[in-house]
Amino acid sequence: MTLSKRSAARGGKQPSLAQLRAFDAVAEHLHFRDAAAAIGMSQPALSGAVSALEEVLGVQLLERTTRKVLLSPAGERLAVRAKDVLEAVGALIEEAEAVRAPFTGALRLGAIPTVAPYLLPTVLRLVHERYPELDLQVHEEQTASLVDGLLAGRLDLLLLAVPLGVPGVTELPLFDEDFVLITPLDHWLGGREGIPREALRELNLLLLDEGHCLRDQALDICREAGRGDVPVTTTAAGLSTLVQLVAGGLGVTLLPRTAVKVETSRSSQLLTGFFAEPAPTRRIALAMRTGAARGAEYEALAAELRRAMDVLPVRVVPR
Repeated sequence: MTLSKRSAARGGKQPSLAQLRAFDAVAEHLHFRDAAAAIGMSQPALSGAVSALEEVLGVQLLERTTRKVLLSPAGERLAVRAKDVLEAVGALIEEAEAVRAPFTGALRLGAIPTVAPYLLPTVLRLVHERYPELDLQVHEEQTASLVDGLLAGRLDLLLLAVPLGVPGVTELPLFDEDFVLITPLDHWLGGREGIPREALRELNLLLLDEGHCLRDQALDICREAGRGDVPVTTTAAGLSTLVQLVAGGLGVTLLPRTAVKVETSRSSQLLTGFFAEPAPTRRIALAMRTGAARGAEYEALAAELRRAMDVLPVRVVPR
């Protein structure tokens, strides 16, 4: 039988928090005057609250004598329960206060693999310095999984490439970044500037596995350059492997500017080429559920991230 059904069976009465606090104080002090002083209640009011609790529960909690107060056997058992209830209520109030305070508690951030290794250092440093009470929890997943997690409530905020075009999701743009061409040392486009997009029509382009948004972006860039299809003979699960395949002479690839320093520093067999303006780009944003309860916090976080990321090789989106 549930609490509400048991309460209904007794005529609908339930203990009040004031009654539980009074009983808890008496159980601790075993003295009405001391218990009343401890919780700031008059002694008659305290005695009345305990008597009312006994009536509601239908058991005698105290043995009263002219000289002292003792807990009855039932009182000894229920004193433990009363303390548990009061501690739980206190924890509930503390949690509510934490929720009302901005940038406290848990924040479950999802990030795509082609963003996480390169932007998270900036994100984590900002959170550590500006929001030390925020419990940031990071989840690296592909875009489809992240969006599902956001809409299902498993995640609170996403860091990924946009546009998503998903109903119920609001995007907070952070910056745009160019793509560059990563080639082996002996490639004819290696290290060049002003590379026309049309050059992509004839290149052996290496791609990430299906499911990565960066793969789709690379294919879109090729189509915009007039390339009908990209024969896929070799793919990689991550950018690190992709770049090492380039270093081994298997082809070329496209990298976002934020990934270049990290990924190309692992090999001396690579060169970076830059496209003619306007270069192919991608936009990175935070994404939240439309109407999220913490929406104002997320917008403030986005503003701080824009300021923190202006030292990166990107173009921060003005807001």
